[in-house]
Amino acid sequence: MTDLLIGADGLARCGWGASTPDYAIYHDEEWGRPLRGDDALYERLTLEAFQSGLSWLTILRKREAFRAAFDGFRIGAVAGYGEADVARLLADAGIVRNRAKIEAAVANARAALELPDGLATLLWSYAPAPRARRPASFAEVPALTPESTALAKELKKRGFRFVGPTTAYALMQATGMVDDHLAGCHVQRPAEAVMG
Repeated sequence: MTDLLIGADGLARCGWGASTPDYAIYHDEEWGRPLRGDDALYERLTLEAFQSGLSWLTILRKREAFRAAFDGFRIGAVAGYGEADVARLLADAGIVRNRAKIEAAVANARAALELPDGLATLLWSYAPAPRARRPASFAEVPALTPESTALAKELKKRGFRFVGPTTAYALMQATGMVDDHLAGCHVQRPAEAVMG
């Protein structure tokens, strides 16, 4: 796969974003766009954790099933889950059935409820300053950064699970805390993201 691809629609996209129709929609409409709500960020944090060791495409294609299974990722609802809910989720073929990840999702919801200023405030406090330019190639895109390492450490300190530095960086990419669309990609960085 080349770093930048021209799609059938004539638009230049980051190579991964042109590899399947599902990825193209996600790349064009969601990935790298600033996301601020607590529940919305909890969803992304949870899905990034479930993705660990799997293809993001697998998670993307199961996303609606995840939303249904996890009460729309409402933090207050998931924080109240008990063993019966864990059993229900383990029996749900529409999602990734991994006990450790399911239990982490519940623990993370409970930890999010304990944050005095909310999940969005905590996560965005670790967003780095915007780069002067977009990366020219995938080789310039890191797997983790000092900010993602610090964020992962802070989340773990607060009781979150499945949030290592690489997962934290993937979350930063997905939610617009960093702009890792390649130079030449048609997706424009919203002005709000630069202003933070």
